[in-house]
Amino acid sequence: MHKVLFVDDEAFILNAARRLFSLHDIEILTAQSAKEALEIFKKQKISLLVTDQRMPEMLGTELIEQVRKLYPDTVRIILSGYTDLTSLLEAINNGKIFRFIVKPWNDEELLQHVNEALEQFQLNSRHRNQEEQMLLALAQTIELKDAYTKGHCERVARYAIEISKELGLSEEQIKDIRYGAWLHDCGKIGLHEDILNHPGRVEELQMLEIKKHPDNGAKIAEQAALPQRVVNIIRFHHERVDGEGYPLGLNRDNLPLEAKIVAVADVYDALSSDRPYRKACSQRQVKQIMAGFRGCALEEELVDLLMDNIVPRLLAKQESSE
Repeated sequence: MHKVLFVDDEAFILNAARRLFSLHDIEILTAQSAKEALEIFKKQKISLLVTDQRMPEMLGTELIEQVRKLYPDTVRIILSGYTDLTSLLEAINNGKIFRFIVKPWNDEELLQHVNEALEQFQLNSRHRNQEEQMLLALAQTIELKDAYTKGHCERVARYAIEISKELGLSEEQIKDIRYGAWLHDCGKIGLHEDILNHPGRVEELQMLEIKKHPDNGAKIAEQAALPQRVVNIIRFHHERVDGEGYPLGLNRDNLPLEAKIVAVADVYDALSSDRPYRKACSQRQVKQIMAGFRGCALEEELVDLLMDNIVPRLLAKQESSE
């Protein structure tokens, strides 16, 4: 069932909205302030936001701007008897709102606008699902070249998403981190299988080829017009916070957060999984090695979040399901 959030500082408006939609298969949520509305967004997935423009503390267009950044799939409507024409036109022209409806509303027109907005939400969701299926399929295709990394991109994405949620990142940021984690090794598509599956220590020339994969992958992402955060993850996931990584030798101050998050997830999964040159480490060994990487290869706070909070929770969940 779709959830529609009405935001207005006047209680009688919210009550009227509840009555109007009481016979429809739509769940109506209400808030009397933008602050209250944002708290609801943190707890529930909202298909449509319908907000008044003139409210204490925050204008409707300001609330919509925050929602657009944090919850981009939510469709947005302004329902108001007053508005600043300049702000309204700016919101419409930049695609921030789906409709502007004048108070007092006509019941039939409001029902129609809400139904059209919910159809738009379904289209947005369908497009997002298709995009995700395509990118995941690409990542899985790349993994076919390396039997030892089957499932690696999905596991890295899972750990990276958990870290991102602990940090309170927005849905848009988490989406890009998911895509970047899936595709972080896409530059390996040009590497020969003999290098990827080499059973021992690779030779110097082979290592030089391997070190090209972040840049090669980033170029693929740029050509596909993927978001900058996705490109950053692919290009910088082998950089180190001490500046000793590759391809550019950037240090912690010059590395974007999304790349540092995926780097931690990538190293953890690599240690926890079989590789051509070694068997998976025990969880005790992984913890020791990850602790040794704190502050030199990996960001300390992110290592601690993963190892102290997320991994114990995921292992406990795994044990309970077995």
